[in-house]
Parts: sequence; structure tokens; C-alpha cells
Amino acid sequence: MLTKYIEMILRARVYDVAIESPLDTAKTLSRRLGNQILIKREDLQPVFSFKLRGAYNKIANLSEVDKRKGVIAASAGNHAQGVALAAHKLGITALIVMPKTTPAIKINAVKGLGGEAILFGDTYDEACEHAINLATERNLTFIHPYDDPEVIAGQGTVAVEILRQHHGPIHAIFVPVGGGGLIAGISAYVKFVRPEIKVIGVEPDDSDCLNRALKNGRRTILKQVGLFADGVAVKQIGKETFHIAHNHVDEVITVSTDEICAAIKDIFDDTRSIAEPAGALAIAGIKKYVDRTNIKSACLIGIDSGANINFDRLRHVAERAQLGEQREMIMAVAIPEKPGSFLEFCRALGQRSITEFNYRFFDSKKAHIFVGVQTNRAEGEALLKDLGNRGYDVTDMAGNDLALEHIRYMVGGHAPLLLNEVVYSFEFPERPGALLSFLTTLSGRWNISLFHYRNHGAAFGRVLMGVQVPNSEKKLFRSYLDDIGFAYRDETLNPAYQLFAAGNEQ
Repeated sequence: MLTKYIEMILRARVYDVAIESPLDTAKTLSRRLGNQILIKREDLQPVFSFKLRGAYNKIANLSEVDKRKGVIAASAGNHAQGVALAAHKLGITALIVMPKTTPAIKINAVKGLGGEAILFGDTYDEACEHAINLATERNLTFIHPYDDPEVIAGQGTVAVEILRQHHGPIHAIFVPVGGGGLIAGISAYVKFVRPEIKVIGVEPDDSDCLNRALKNGRRTILKQVGLFADGVAVKQIGKETFHIAHNHVDEVITVSTDEICAAIKDIFDDTRSIAEPAGALAIAGIKKYVDRTNIKSACLIGIDSGANINFDRLRHVAERAQLGEQREMIMAVAIPEKPGSFLEFCRALGQRSITEFNYRFFDSKKAHIFVGVQTNRAEGEALLKDLGNRGYDVTDMAGNDLALEHIRYMVGGHAPLLLNEVVYSFEFPERPGALLSFLTTLSGRWNISLFHYRNHGAAFGRVLMGVQVPNSEKKLFRSYLDDIGFAYRDETLNPAYQLFAAGNEQ
């Protein structure tokens, strides 16, 4: 079977629309991991994804009769753009069925390439079933995104380029996996030409259809799939792709959302480009493989498969990347509700950079605060132990999705009683130990009743703070703030505070 695919891959018609994408060295990541890390930049294709290779090869090889009928495809976005571009290049009509969860950037791209987009269902599988029905109703030629020999052959040209671009030893090629078209094409070519090279698939741990299929020895339907890496959100590996992968893929690695976010940051740090979640899977897999095997001085190649990400998703990526790198510890801590306890706790943290600090008065005896600290895994474990030895009740929140997705933004609300509270926003120069210095400067006779701080990597840190100040001391407190020298603003009458955070009468 490999001989058949080798011939198809070498004859594949892709370069009417695709480029030979570069194989870039990830210098920073290479130094950090102690290996030569190369990134195959399929994000630089005209539709910012490898998918146009297989789509164009399939459509270009259709008979003239089928071309005149027009084509239809189902896709979470990248295959859709490949089909739309291929159809436009060949002068034929294209109808694309996309899940309703597809990022707007991909929908708009399809329309911009002249394709007609129909949104149907919440997953690729639902969209695919609808597209197949429409193909029958409208007599269109269905272009499968992965489970088709011509599509697989088109994707296999990625492997041809890699082996042509890098002549030295290669330990492994890491490939993102959705329906399996890319890994089928790459593994078929690599195992025929250079069988000593490992081909390793990488999947999200909540969409691991190939991983489950290989473990079960048969194609397996997932009950549900995660949608963060929407480009690989497939419930079942393809029939043809599984047949190839089962025989020629060495292993599959699964990675978490946080690990994907960290890999997006790694790619950005080395290339100044932003990969979509599915596009960063291979780099996340490389990092996990190196950590597990302790391999050194090897050549490891990852496919950056796409860059179609909605801009507003970068918020989530930035928040979770530090956790994925295991460079941030998130914890809940109980401290005494009394003046000076905040400062004492911050002193216990030492000179570590604090990334987040959320608190709202609720109980007159105990305060619960939500804290983020920039630290590595070993130091974080030591910090938890040290805080426990100091008598603090600490809960590690790093693996708690509810805390990370929701609770961290819900800390606060109205206090249960009136507090004689004034609220101020502050700005101070951001540097390690800055928050400790800020609290040390403000330490004194007044109790802090509300506190929110988040390090956003800017030059200045911003804090929202509520302080219990009797009416008779408000003038003194204002004078105290003037002497400190930080830029501040009185927010006590701000409607946002009054509506959502001010104290209530019992």
C-alpha cells in the first residue's frame, strides 16, 4: 500500500496554490529543551493552513464532469478555505458546511475566497452529515477533509519537503491529528523513505480519536470532543487514515488546553507568529515527549499546521499559557481578617512576582484570597509546604478548571454589610516585588476590605483596593495617599463599584 501512496504523493498537484513552506529553527525552544527543534511553517500557506494541499489535489484530479457539478465540503474552517481557494482557482463553485462553533475569521475567509458558507451543527461530524445529504440533494461532488486517498496524498507533500529540507538525522516528526489526513500522508511517505524516523501524533486530551482507536485496535467514536482546538475536533478517525496510521504511526501523545496555550506562546516567542490551538499541538507534544524521555541533542520536527485563530481567543491563551508552562501557581489562601495580614502574607511569598491577587471582605474573622505567583513546579511545591508550615490554609488551584475559568473572575461581589469603605485605584511601576512594596508602603492602621491585582506584563501595575476608613479619618487617609506618591483615583462613587461591589446593609 505504501508504494501506491508514494506514487500519489510524488504526483500530487499542490503547487498551483501552495508554497513550499520553510522549516524554521526554534532557537529559544531548542536551547530550553536541549534539542534541535524545527518548525514546519504550514501557517504561512495562502490560507494559513496545510489543508489547501489535499483539497487542491483532490479537486484538480476530478473529472471534468464532476468539476462542472461543483463541490461541497464540511469543515471546521481550514479545509473549507482550502476547498474554496482550490475551487476559485479552477473556476468551479464551492459550498461549504461549517459547524456553528467555527471561528468567525474562518467563515469570513471562506466567503472572501468566493465560497458559499452554511453553518450547521455544533461539531464537524454534524456538519459533515449535513454536507453529505446536501451533496446528494444538489448533485455536488463531496470533498472529504481527510478520509480520501487524493487528500491524503496532497498532505503527504509536507513530508517530501521536510526530508528534502533537512538532510541530517531526524529523531521524530510530530504531527497534529484531527481526522488523520496529515499524519496518514506524512507517515506513509516517511516510513517508506526513512523508516528510522519516528512519526508521533499529537491530540488534545479531550479530542483524542486516534489515541483511543490505537489503544482499542479499532476506530472508536468519542461521546464528545473538546472545542478549544476546533481544527481537530473530530469524534472518529477516518477509515483510510486509521488504516495507514495503525501500521505506520509510532505513538500518540495527548496534551491539555494549558499545554497547547503554552505551545502557542513558544511559537510566538521564536517566530513572532500566532498559531491556532490545533496548529500548536505538535510543539506541545514535543515538549511533553522531551520531558518524558529526557532525550538530548536530537532533531525533533513539529508541524505548525495553521494560524486561523480569532483575535479575542488570545485573552484565554495568554491567561493559561503560564500554567501550561508550569511557571505560575494559582492558589486559594485563608488569612486572618485584620489589619496587616495582607502584608504579612505577601512577606511570606518573598520576592516572587505575584501575577494575581483577588479578595473581597465577607467574614469578620477570616479572609479568603485568590493568588497567582510566578514560579516553577519545584519552587511552587516548596512554597505550598512553606505556607502550610507558617499556618496558612492553602489550596492549590492549578488543575481546577472551575477556578481558572470562572471563580477567579467572580471573587468579590457585594460585602454583606456596610464597611465604612473607600475605594481607590492605583498605579505603580511593575517589577518583581512591586506588589509587596506597594502593600508595605500602605501598611498601617486601616484594614483592607477589597483587593484586585493582575499582572498583565505592562510597565505599570494596577490595583483596585477598598479600605475601611471611618468618616473622621478620611481626610487623614487622603493625606496619607498623597505622601506615598503613587498615582491614585477615588473610585468610591464609580457606578460599577456601587452596583456590583459596595457593602450592603444587613
